[in-house]
Amino acid sequence: MHDAIVILDYGSQYSQLIARRIREANVYCELVSWRTPAETIRRYKPKGFVLSGGPNSVYDPGAPVLPDYVLDSGVPVLGICYGMQLLAHELGGQVATSKKKEYGPALLHIDELDNPLFESWQQEYNRDDLRQVWMSHGDKVNTLPRGFIPLAHTGNSPLAASADPQRNLYAVQFHPEVVHTPQGRLLLSNFVHLICGCGSDWTPANFIDEKVQAIREQVGNGHVVLGLSGGVDSAVAGALIHRAIGDQLTSIFVDHGMLRQGEALQVVATFEREMGMDLVAVNAVEEYLEALDGITDPEQKRAIIGEKFIRIFEREARKLGRIDFLAQGTIYPDVIESAGKDKKDAHVIKTHHNVGGLPEDMVFELVEPLRLLFKDEVRRIGTALGLPDEIVWRQPFPGPGLAIRCLGEITWDRLESLRKADAIFIEELRKAEMLRQGTQQAFAVLLPVKSVGVMGDGRSYEEVIALRAVTTEDFMTADWARLPADFLAHVSRRIVNEVPGVNRVVYDITSKPPGTIEWE
Repeated sequence: MHDAIVILDYGSQYSQLIARRIREANVYCELVSWRTPAETIRRYKPKGFVLSGGPNSVYDPGAPVLPDYVLDSGVPVLGICYGMQLLAHELGGQVATSKKKEYGPALLHIDELDNPLFESWQQEYNRDDLRQVWMSHGDKVNTLPRGFIPLAHTGNSPLAASADPQRNLYAVQFHPEVVHTPQGRLLLSNFVHLICGCGSDWTPANFIDEKVQAIREQVGNGHVVLGLSGGVDSAVAGALIHRAIGDQLTSIFVDHGMLRQGEALQVVATFEREMGMDLVAVNAVEEYLEALDGITDPEQKRAIIGEKFIRIFEREARKLGRIDFLAQGTIYPDVIESAGKDKKDAHVIKTHHNVGGLPEDMVFELVEPLRLLFKDEVRRIGTALGLPDEIVWRQPFPGPGLAIRCLGEITWDRLESLRKADAIFIEELRKAEMLRQGTQQAFAVLLPVKSVGVMGDGRSYEEVIALRAVTTEDFMTADWARLPADFLAHVSRRIVNEVPGVNRVVYDITSKPPGTIEWE
């Protein structure tokens, strides 16, 4: 059994990033609600706890509390943001609303460099980029509980980090899990290794071995049908499940007419030939177009596509005989952005095809082996499973496909225009060697907006394509890619000249947050 850290989730949209950083330190961790009962926690035999941030104040009526088992366990505890305030509040310190709220970067001054939490922390005063930490709080700790000492401060937070070394209790007001805290990974690594004493045995190879065993235990002699979309998530899920149960898995690929250019043919060829899977390909284009006729609301699109997805699977499964499980490539960001399904303390952003769009009366039990992984972890698992780079490094693609990139009404002609524009954009990024290095996700969006233009000697009144390209480490936060103006101009010319029904191209310069990566 691996050494384990338990992260108690208090509702932050970024809680799963803590898990990701701890796994990057090759330590196993579980992210659970703060409401999780003690008997469940004891099964993990945690060597330490991390208390996440959250949107509440400790003084709010009904605010989340610290379970008794955390302090009773005697193992080290690290509180982050709300977690810090909660520790202070529970142990007799004072928390109050800050006169000056702090959202964004701050410079951290370490007062106790010999504390293990800041082991190897670089404190060069001429390197503000290294000393930066990310704050996001309205309340702060004004008075530490008995036994605590201050470890670090910022200009606005005299108690930006603190500890009770005798009881191994640690707290930071800033967020070490986000990329805007450059040395945050080191802090979390110090906590799990130096303070909690965890080993470094959580690796892709170990994940594969343990997940294979878990799949075999869940499935037994049952038969599994995989929803194969062609994207990296479902591909890695399929390879992992196939390794676990072999021919007990049948993969069904549903061509709903909303895939990228040439993708349907490529999916069938790749997974039958290269992976040797039992693959059933279903042409359901007309079914989907009929079901989506006249639908413009994105949540309705997702729900309809999820419903149709399950019904087609049920129909095809009946042809196959006994099918007991439905496998999906659901990953962490899907779950996070559909927080209402699993997290009472978070706010729903949008419903994902893999999570919230599933009908309540589905007859399959779900197998979701990647549900606890981020995209970069999925890619590493895919490589460890021996999948080729052209599958592992495919551009991320939403479950509903182009339906949520074709804003407004969905018609075959509009889908074809979007497909061609998207193909041009991706082709040019690949030629410029910016598809993997300069961007992590890039695509075109067809807007339900018409604009006046001049093409040749005539007036045109046609639709608009928006190009979207982002850079990101974890898909939880993202920044718009600074693509060269000449490159964008070239792509725009090609799209306007080659794509019927389009006479204008715009480029999206919105980061996440406040926007999401997808438009719908």
